Amino acid sequence: MKLTTAQALVAWMIAQHSETLDGREVPLFPAVFAIFGHGNVLGMGTALEERRDVVPVWRGHTEQGMALAAVGLAKATHRRQVGAATSSIGPGALNMVTAAGVAHADRLPLLLLPADTFVGRAPDPVLQQVENFGDPTVTANDAFRPVSRYFDRITRPEQLMATLPQVARVLTDPADVGPVTLALPQDVQAETSDFPAALFDPVVHRIARPRPDRDVLAEAARALRAAHRPLLVLGGGVRYSGAGMRALELAQRHGIPVAETTAGRTLIPHDHPLYAGPLGITGSASANALAAEADLIFAVGTRLQDFTTASWTVFTPGVRLVSVNTARFDAVKHRALDVVADAGAALEDLAPRLADWRADPSWSSRAADVRREWDAYITKLRAPEGGIPSYAQIVGAVNDLSEPTDYVMAASGGLPGELVGGWRAVGGEPTMDVEYGFSCMGYEVAGAWGAAMAHRRGLVTTMLGDGSYLMLNSELYSAAFAGHPLVAVVCDNEGYAVIARLQQDQGGNAFNNFYGQCRSNHAEPPRVDFAAHARALGCSVFTAADVAEFRAAYAGARAAALAESRPAVVVVRTQPSTWTESGAWWEVGVPAHLSGRAAYDAAKPGQVRITR
Repeated sequence: MKLTTAQALVAWMIAQHSETLDGREVPLFPAVFAIFGHGNVLGMGTALEERRDVVPVWRGHTEQGMALAAVGLAKATHRRQVGAATSSIGPGALNMVTAAGVAHADRLPLLLLPADTFVGRAPDPVLQQVENFGDPTVTANDAFRPVSRYFDRITRPEQLMATLPQVARVLTDPADVGPVTLALPQDVQAETSDFPAALFDPVVHRIARPRPDRDVLAEAARALRAAHRPLLVLGGGVRYSGAGMRALELAQRHGIPVAETTAGRTLIPHDHPLYAGPLGITGSASANALAAEADLIFAVGTRLQDFTTASWTVFTPGVRLVSVNTARFDAVKHRALDVVADAGAALEDLAPRLADWRADPSWSSRAADVRREWDAYITKLRAPEGGIPSYAQIVGAVNDLSEPTDYVMAASGGLPGELVGGWRAVGGEPTMDVEYGFSCMGYEVAGAWGAAMAHRRGLVTTMLGDGSYLMLNSELYSAAFAGHPLVAVVCDNEGYAVIARLQQDQGGNAFNNFYGQCRSNHAEPPRVDFAAHARALGCSVFTAADVAEFRAAYAGARAAALAESRPAVVVVRTQPSTWTESGAWWEVGVPAHLSGRAAYDAAKPGQVRITR
């Protein structure tokens, strides 16, 4: 088949399908996000226009935003579908590097197709070209290498035949999944070549479920049976495996208390008697209390990031760690007994080896006891008291008014802690995306656009602060223009409140975070009218001044978003200094002359080193 390189790439993308967790066959690439410009408008642009009846192409308004939307789409489909993003060369391409970092940190599939400079080099230096003084093969797109799981620069059309199987492998391999970057020089995009028709035969990618090594699994079973106080910790790998119910069944059969990581949130019904709560700094005092008493941590599908482990102070010295992960890279961390396997496959194979063993009933009942105390704390925080609402009150109202199949999101600032620690889930299908692997400001709006495309069984609500809104809001217009409903709750506390908290809690002076502490040549600097701005971006807008008004505004926003097929924004002033406290410690570098250094020096020796 005689095609341009770009036409061949698009035809190959159309031929790729995947299988969802419930066995449906769907397009692997359900959406392409594009901003056309110098370098991709005639190559990729023409190829996509010719197949626009098959490949939905969505116009973005920042390259970073549209690529983050692709990340949000992948998360909402539990890594069964992949968003692709194409850009021009130079600044357009580099704008997508942050999104690649998010996908890399969060182990999410993403296909990036940045244009590149001419392979032929005849017109060099071209518009937007970044020249390397010592290596002419290096371009701006080499910046993607550290944040790509697979990178290739296509300098000949026939190279597609060798690289595309690798592209599909990385995007669908649970052990190696992450962002793929194919840099596409603009002359090569337009070059015509002969491609074998077989390259475009339909393919269904079924996500691999590697089973554990029998000897390692036997050792893990012996460790569990020998434990007196085991704690089951469920991470994102359980979500992507569709193994939430299997994990809960194992916990019930053997009386093992359960905690969740940020990526594993909403897998377990909140009111289940074995549920201890979310673990770590942004988690709950209840789960942290059990972690401090546990003599074995059975971690399934998690990297045990520092927010989950409270910088490795949440566990007791001498604790045993058994880690199940599809990626050996993650499974071996912290000297764990590494069970390299799919979460569901490992739990299924483990069950017979545990036979009729059960944890001590007094330990099993600890989960409900400590979570009851945490629930009372959250209920008190949520209680309306009049005046400016707290984050906890806003999260509580959204929680109360949401349907079981709705999807809630956050990414940065103080809201992840409020959402992870305070949300009460019904369990079953995962319904939360808190992007706290990279904690990318601006993901809240852009990721919600992608999630709204993918999450069809309920309404997407994204929660963000004024800082994140100002960082990246353009994809509100993208969603409004495209006709994708979602609700964005914008909490205005007049600055970067959670960073101000970190600054001042360690003895630093208030500086450059709240607007009142920032340098300005105005006696009364201007403030942003978020409601007017969101309205100008094509959104329905609601405002609230207290909890009662917020509940009414949020209910109205939900109705408007669904009725009008566009985003609805709720703007609410929130308290800048009221937080949900898990009691956990987080290691940050504290200068010796600040008052917080004494607490740092006291906590540092408590970091647990796992020993086999």
